[in-house]
Amino acid sequence: MAISFSVVITTYNRLALLKRAIRSALSQTVPCQVVVVDNASTDGTEEYMNGLVAEQGERLVYVRNTSNAQHAGAVNAGVEAASSEWIKLVDDDDYLAENCLKVMTKAISLRPTAVICSCQAAQVDAEGVELSRTPVTGPGEVFYIPQADIHYGMLLEVVPFGTPIQVAVRRDAFLTSGGWDLSMTSCDDIDSWIRVAEHGDALFINQCLAYRTVWPGGYDQKIALQQRLATNMLMKERIYARVNGKHQSDLPQLETINQYLHLHWAIVALKQKQLAAVAQLGFPAAFSLGAWQLLQQAISFRKQRAVAPVDKKVLV
Repeated sequence: MAISFSVVITTYNRLALLKRAIRSALSQTVPCQVVVVDNASTDGTEEYMNGLVAEQGERLVYVRNTSNAQHAGAVNAGVEAASSEWIKLVDDDDYLAENCLKVMTKAISLRPTAVICSCQAAQVDAEGVELSRTPVTGPGEVFYIPQADIHYGMLLEVVPFGTPIQVAVRRDAFLTSGGWDLSMTSCDDIDSWIRVAEHGDALFINQCLAYRTVWPGGYDQKIALQQRLATNMLMKERIYARVNGKHQSDLPQLETINQYLHLHWAIVALKQKQLAAVAQLGFPAAFSLGAWQLLQQAISFRKQRAVAPVDKKVLV
């Protein structure tokens, strides 16, 4: 059976950026459904979308929430409205390379037990100028990680699925896992990847197929470091509880992982010259030998992404 894709685009009061995201979805080199979920925008998005739906026909679905359901609520509404086997998520300020779905379709056909697929992405500024690119994350152009190894790899930060623009999920796994958690104020995407990964294998494509805009209007730029730390710790706890039994003997203590996270965010605070936050985040973690060892291990893994303590199978 042919693999089908729905591109789910979530938006709120960013019509100019939304138009770019929609163009990138409609320009895909393989057929796809495009679902736009509008969180009750007041900037003319509704009028624009009604005209575009009349022009594009059944290929384009427009869902307008009566009130702002936040990011998670919009994602859930989009997946419910979608009719394809696979969902490619897109935020309104991001966009896709025209061959994104074609490359993902080919990769998925090589590993039909996959439920989540990630790719490299370029970080671009508001003008579309590339600033950086996510690194290679494993061997070969396309590789997979068996389900039993995914959560252990996530815990040690050698299985980075990335932001929504990098990720596609199988619709049935998304729905079975409960969708995005409406109570989350950040990391709702990572929380979803954790649960989706319980239902099958993971695919990685070492090719840049998407573009993520880094700009002052991005939500993640506004979250305090202390809040980001707290959410980071919550994600680690949820991953920790799902690590397959084959890796239990190699697991560090959860408390040591939490101390490592304090060190990590203290270093981020130092780079941002938030000196008061450095002391708050770094104490007493700075006195934990295990935390420093995990920090060194994380740095080493980031420098050697192709080598990781999980089972990776090269497809291409």
